[in-house]
Amino acid sequence: MKTIITNILVCSCFLFFCNDMLANTQPPQKDSYVVVLDAGHGGKDPGNLGNNYKEKDIALDIVLKVGKKLESKGIKVVYTRKTDVFIPLMKRGQIANDANADLFVSVHCNSHSSQASGTETFVLGSKRHDTNFEVAKRENSVIYMEEDYKVTYNGFDPNSPESFIGMTLLQEEYSNQSILLADLIQKKFTNDLHRKNRGVKEGALIVLHQTYMPSVLVEVGFLTNNSEGAFLNSNAGQSKMANGIVDGIMDYASQINLSSISSIHPLDNKTVTKSESGVSINGNAADYYKGIIFSVQLAAGSKKLATKSYNFKGINDVFRKKEGNLYKYYVGETSSYLDIQKVHQKAIKRGFPNSYIVAFKNGKKITVNEALKTNIN
Repeated sequence: MKTIITNILVCSCFLFFCNDMLANTQPPQKDSYVVVLDAGHGGKDPGNLGNNYKEKDIALDIVLKVGKKLESKGIKVVYTRKTDVFIPLMKRGQIANDANADLFVSVHCNSHSSQASGTETFVLGSKRHDTNFEVAKRENSVIYMEEDYKVTYNGFDPNSPESFIGMTLLQEEYSNQSILLADLIQKKFTNDLHRKNRGVKEGALIVLHQTYMPSVLVEVGFLTNNSEGAFLNSNAGQSKMANGIVDGIMDYASQINLSSISSIHPLDNKTVTKSESGVSINGNAADYYKGIIFSVQLAAGSKKLATKSYNFKGINDVFRKKEGNLYKYYVGETSSYLDIQKVHQKAIKRGFPNSYIVAFKNGKKITVNEALKTNIN
């Protein structure tokens, strides 16, 4: 019992340090959409060596292919590594934060003592599942290769479940966005590439804990599976997996914030047209979506805040909804997608760069993509 309490206190100090550091960081405004790509392992850390393949090399090859494809679409890409070098886990998150990234995607390869196969994508979470915990232990164990890791991570122990208590607090604001990105990547792997779907899972992964943007860790398959290992070690297999990740990122970007990346993923003129008042914009068709309410989510957290303007940098008419264990704070209620884009831009200028558009139908949240497919009034 004493050990558990000690671990909880250690983890709490670790969280306080990270939260305090990030709370004082004001991300600068930027014009481009930024994705940080993280090739797992590297240098003295080879990752898993299933079937004598090297995870560090395969992950890097896939990441470089993903980056090249994203750059061709006008997205700014930042790499945690582009060569075979060792990068500490905390440094990987710092690279993403310093880049003021919109997304963080870490690529890895799985392993198992059996012929297990398939893809799975992790978001930061604390739900206990023995299999998930084993993956987290394996991916976090790299800290033992870092100098002064006990100081750097304030005594965090990858082998102790108690060390993970409360670890998700820093990322809870981005939980839904991370899950959406993970789900879209998994759908591409499953539907387009016909890979076995092991689903979206939660894991207490240090590399995700360090970031303050939607973040996922993708396990592209098992090197220990004879067939899948050979596939992932091939140029064709790596290209296919890279395409799946790219397509998932592009689908995510179009759903979360179409207006900010219109040059990357242009809107169809049929879906962006007139204001809520019914006045035509530049002769385009109407964009008033019957039965749909668009809002802008400003923030989310476990703490219940008064919806006063002083809590939201001067923004008025903020309203709150409780979803699960989180309170979510929104502004704007309109059936016009054009109008809500204007509200979103104002929110960004007021100091909410990570805010995003959401949609409701009959009081239930749906994806923006689903909303835009409904009939226009």
